[in-house]
Amino acid sequence: MASVCAVILTFNRRALLSQCLQAVTSQTRPCERIVVVDNASHDGTLEMLQQDWGQKVEVLSLRKNIGAAGGFNTGMRRAYELGTDFIWVMDDDVLPEPNALEALLNGSEILADQSIQAPFLISNAFTPSGLTTNTPDIDLKQNDLAYAVWPLLLHAGLVPVRRSTFVSILLPRETLERWGLPIAKMFMWGEDMEYTSRITKDGPGYLVGLSRVTHVRALSGAPDIRKENDSIRVGYFYYHKRNQMFMIRESAKLLQAKYILHQLWLALKLLLVGSHHKAKLVVVGTLHGLTFKPDIEAIETRSPVNGGRSPQA
Repeated sequence: MASVCAVILTFNRRALLSQCLQAVTSQTRPCERIVVVDNASHDGTLEMLQQDWGQKVEVLSLRKNIGAAGGFNTGMRRAYELGTDFIWVMDDDVLPEPNALEALLNGSEILADQSIQAPFLISNAFTPSGLTTNTPDIDLKQNDLAYAVWPLLLHAGLVPVRRSTFVSILLPRETLERWGLPIAKMFMWGEDMEYTSRITKDGPGYLVGLSRVTHVRALSGAPDIRKENDSIRVGYFYYHKRNQMFMIRESAKLLQAKYILHQLWLALKLLLVGSHHKAKLVVVGTLHGLTFKPDIEAIETRSPVNGGRSPQA
């Protein structure tokens, strides 16, 4: 039987983390190992883990907050070092239904029967009110008749997808061996999109309809600097804009130009309502994204893969 290690990233959400761990440890198909990456929480998270979970989980307690990107990088590397066959990754605000992991593994077996080795499988995510959220991008590849092939395995509840989040994503060990780790220097926002886009260059991942999770977010919907009121999270939008510009640099020049103009227009609208700090973050982050060139870290060493480009087979 394939082994699974869950990797859960947490930061100052002790109560949510406890709920997440309860859900992960109550799976119909249990994980062999659970690794919790504590991103330098200061709300008693470490004490709660030591008191309530003891030897049930392995805790990587970081001395400073290295962001979601660094945290996932660290946790996934540790899970790989433990020799696990699959790595099940999520934030502390993800609550998997009891059969979520079993459904992901069943999906992997169905694909294997079709001689398909998917780089990842992803759960179907919903808000606490039942709205769909974190929906991945469907793979729009066409067959010889010029029709989309995505309904091919719909009878099995599987849909091919490309770009996705890390909201209950199951990664085979081989994916890390070939494509490396998430880019730690991205810090936060976009590291999951970059990673899933990278690892699906040769073939799609799959959304598993029967694997359901609830994503409990402080603010529903995509990140929006105009709606954010938390001063710390507002500062993080520098990384959001920088990372978006970094990822869009692979697109056509026209799309890049449109994106830059859109960000300048957003900055202008923020200035007009007196949000000067937010406007500056948008402009500076976007400009820095034009020259941001982080390396892709290989799993077997801490050296970059192909000078920051995607590894080759």
